[in-house]
Amino acid sequence: MARVTVEDCIDKVDNRFDLVLLASHRARMIASGSPLTIDRDNDKNPVVALREIADQTVSPEDLKEDLIHSLQKYVEVDEPEPEAVPMVPSASSAMQTGDSSEPPVEFDRMSEEDLLKGLEGLVPPDRNDDY
Repeated sequence: MARVTVEDCIDKVDNRFDLVLLASHRARMIASGSPLTIDRDNDKNPVVALREIADQTVSPEDLKEDLIHSLQKYVEVDEPEPEAVPMVPSASSAMQTGDSSEPPVEFDRMSEEDLLKGLEGLVPPDRNDDY
């Protein structure tokens, strides 16, 4: 069988550099155990990869996406922006504005010993073997 040349594949992938990247990535995929889409015909992996691209049995777009994914070390996940929390007015600002209708906020104070005593009194939930 005649060898595959770059001219056989250039109409599928416009840029020769991209063609080399895609074919080498596909050859590495074949070497790692990816199934072949054509007969090997005693050819080596790079030639099989070029023949697959030339015969359009693998999509260059899919190969490109897979190549990009294989090169990414960190995938940034778009998370929603945290919502702005309105500020709680302090007692001094309420006194400055003259708004005395709201009572001042009081916080419970607990010593470290009281906290430890409270934690010692907690009982763990019963284990359920269904989980």
